[in-house]
Amino acid sequence: MRRLVLLLAVLVLASGCAHATIGGSPVAQAPLDVASPFDQEGSTDPSTDPSESQDPESSPIDGEITPTCAKLKWTDLPYPGAKAETPPTQINYDSTFEESCRWTTKVDDVEVGVSLRYREGKQITIERTTGDWDVKGHKVMYLDRSDEQDVEPSCVLALPYNGGGLGIIIIDSSGKFGSVCDQGRKVAEVLIDRETA
Repeated sequence: MRRLVLLLAVLVLASGCAHATIGGSPVAQAPLDVASPFDQEGSTDPSTDPSESQDPESSPIDGEITPTCAKLKWTDLPYPGAKAETPPTQINYDSTFEESCRWTTKVDDVEVGVSLRYREGKQITIERTTGDWDVKGHKVMYLDRSDEQDVEPSCVLALPYNGGGLGIIIIDSSGKFGSVCDQGRKVAEVLIDRETA
């Protein structure tokens, strides 16, 4: 049961950090997930319960946007209200990966968002999967959590990327932008198109 509770806490709007725009606005907030649903680097023991490890360090935007994160823009996402040049809501919040970033916004009082994690030189895996897709020559594993009762509707994806591994998490309980895994597949397609750019 503990393994089911490794992703997603309720999104919380941080006071004083949002600005009003029609349709939605980028917001700074608490982390999208309680613990990383992806493998932890250096952990090769499959019996290790990920919920027993410490949660990744979370913080507001810290420093410059990293190369992989810079390849995704707000305008690549289905959520309204932000310009392409608006930076991600958080950068470098997960110290177990070389790059981490998230884009979160509030639409009709519902928080939605996308987070990325990138690891150099090593694949990222997820503990269990719903299935996989071939997306432009990349095997994308995914876990659809849209019907699970104990987490926000979400989709977790992992794929080989730029000599390493990329993890994507989509969280969206609004029901306005298509299924969470379809959103994740579109994000994967955008990033694969820009992989060597």
